[in-house]
Amino acid sequence: MKKILWPVSVILAFCLGLYMMTGNWLPWAKTHTSHRATTILEQIEKVTKLITVEGHFAEIYNYKDYYGYDWSIFRKKALIRVQAKVSAGFDLGKMNIEANSSMKEIILSNLPEPTILSIDHDLDYYDLTEGTFNTFTRDDLNKLNDQAKKYIEEVALRSDLLKQAEIKGKDMIETIRFLVEANGWQLVVRQNDVTKAGD
Repeated sequence: MKKILWPVSVILAFCLGLYMMTGNWLPWAKTHTSHRATTILEQIEKVTKLITVEGHFAEIYNYKDYYGYDWSIFRKKALIRVQAKVSAGFDLGKMNIEANSSMKEIILSNLPEPTILSIDHDLDYYDLTEGTFNTFTRDDLNKLNDQAKKYIEEVALRSDLLKQAEIKGKDMIETIRFLVEANGWQLVVRQNDVTKAGD
């Protein structure tokens, strides 16, 4: 009997030790995660914006910063993939619309130029390398976010996005012209002291 108890005791002790090493029996060894979100509505604004085109961009943004000499202990760098959706169109807040019932005219004036209306972007950090004396702070990461957004804006402005927005804007004007003329009225577009009327 003693010969059987000894190996059984060793096996039980081994299993108990293994169980204790995994930390499952310790409540403070388990990971506890808590999430809390608070939503605050700061301001509601009335906007009159017309999005005519959206561009999707994926860019690699390379950032490097160092003190004095470009040595690894003084250098921090980041390689970031920026994926963005850029919406372009027209801010119609300053555009004037008038109806002249005696002349049966709809007059559009102060038509805006196409512009970038919004940039929705996500960052994927491929590589964050920090030096011994130069590390990333929360402000640095916020700055990287702002710089990446500005970079996407520059890329979008160099592309034909605004040109496409302008073409779509003209198509919208022609659609409005068709609807106005179908009801026996005339559309007059005034921009830069030039008047364009329907035939």
